[in-house]
Amino acid sequence: MTNAAAQTAGAPPATTLVAIVGRPNVGKSSLFNALLGRRSAIVAEESGTTRDRMVSPAEFEGRHFLLVDTGGLLPEPETEIEAHIAAQVDAAIVGADAVIFVTDARTGPAYADQYVAQRLRQARKPTVVAVNKADNPDQELLANDAYALGLGEPVPVSALHRRGLGDLMDALMAQVPMDDDPSGPDSDTPRIAIIGRPNVGKSALMNAILHEERSIVSPVPGTTRDALDTAFDFEGASGVLIDTAGIRRRGAVQPGIEKFSVLRAAAAIHRCDVAMLVLDATNPGTDQDLHIAGQAADAFKSLLVVVNKWDLVDQDDPRREQRRFTRFIHSRMRFLPGVPVAFTSAIDGGGVPEALRMAFDLHRKRTQWVDGPALNRAVMDAVSRHLPPTSAAKGSLKLYRVKQESVRPPTFIFFVNNTARIHFSYERYLANTLREEFGFDGVPLKIEFRGKGGVHVIGDNRSKAAARARRAGSRRARPSTDPSFPSSPSSPRRRGPRSRSGPQEQR
Repeated sequence: MTNAAAQTAGAPPATTLVAIVGRPNVGKSSLFNALLGRRSAIVAEESGTTRDRMVSPAEFEGRHFLLVDTGGLLPEPETEIEAHIAAQVDAAIVGADAVIFVTDARTGPAYADQYVAQRLRQARKPTVVAVNKADNPDQELLANDAYALGLGEPVPVSALHRRGLGDLMDALMAQVPMDDDPSGPDSDTPRIAIIGRPNVGKSALMNAILHEERSIVSPVPGTTRDALDTAFDFEGASGVLIDTAGIRRRGAVQPGIEKFSVLRAAAAIHRCDVAMLVLDATNPGTDQDLHIAGQAADAFKSLLVVVNKWDLVDQDDPRREQRRFTRFIHSRMRFLPGVPVAFTSAIDGGGVPEALRMAFDLHRKRTQWVDGPALNRAVMDAVSRHLPPTSAAKGSLKLYRVKQESVRPPTFIFFVNNTARIHFSYERYLANTLREEFGFDGVPLKIEFRGKGGVHVIGDNRSKAAARARRAGSRRARPSTDPSFPSSPSSPRRRGPRSRSGPQEQR
């Protein structure tokens, strides 16, 4: 496939990718942080601070999109680093659905700006010119000089003072549609993404599910480039299947098409409900497998581990071998307690129906609402069995009530006396209680504590909570980490032993 936007009818629209580009030192990373509402990218006066692309989910007035920060683009790269940055920017422009072109109001359009504008005209992408560093009304008048770039009406903004961001987003949404909240009630069809390392059988598994040659299957790693969406039916239920490109470790990803393909795979993780992580039965549980699982966990996606090529494993007792593999995978993925494991052979279709049933069951749990009185009884019973730890400096924690706020993922709000008195071990205790009482095994839970001291959220995706905490004047909200490409598992210390040996070598 050559068209990254090609999708089967009936599939949901892809998550919109918005790239921020421009010459060095015009404030691209500052604007990136301002649009996210948190300090995610490194900002410095030194030109060329940003090198690799940074991708992070963003939201504006209920519209969701992925924001991409890039390095400064120069007309004539003089060093290897500058050439690498140029390749990164090219990949971001090719993969983006829209572009925010950042210039400097104080210096006006420079030769490098004209060069970037020419590149954007050739790319034929919807583009909004953001004239940054317009910190006061007098400097906003300087934005008119950007008309010379020939890319439409410029929008004066100040990333430092957060001026003009609303006008910028209005101009952007007028040119490209944004996705509604993916967790909304109208998105009932489960979206299942097939993710994993290259050449583990992702496309073969997709073809086995669809009973047709939907994706090209080849022993050459990297055959799949686009994230392919296909609507399908299984046992009377409808779903959308997303085949993605293989995600190699960061240092092995080649510039150009492969970087663009990995970017689309990361976007597919963010817009799916259930991620099927495909492992090679002959080499399971590698560090890169854990890295990809961590991306899904950081995005609060339900994860199903699929051990493919099961027919290549020597097995006298299949059930015993499955139990051995399951124990091994659980020992490697300790940061995902109780993750379900399925065993398939895509070449002959063995185990595929069972894997799909498990995926649909995970989606059912992901959309499950818990009765309010039953929820409060279960939590209060858990508190009576095991009281919160008491600190001499901070005092004791008191839980008043709990409610479920949303689904996809299931989100629970605990109202307490002081969020500063929450111990991480008690967080895990309450989360495990919810899983055991209401059958949330294998489903990531987002748990939030509210009370004196602001908002405290379990997990790495804290952007909304951090914004609320800032508005309340709290200094306790911690900044969110980037859950998209490339990221590491949320708790590398809990990965277990670093041995790459499989179950057959640990007999």
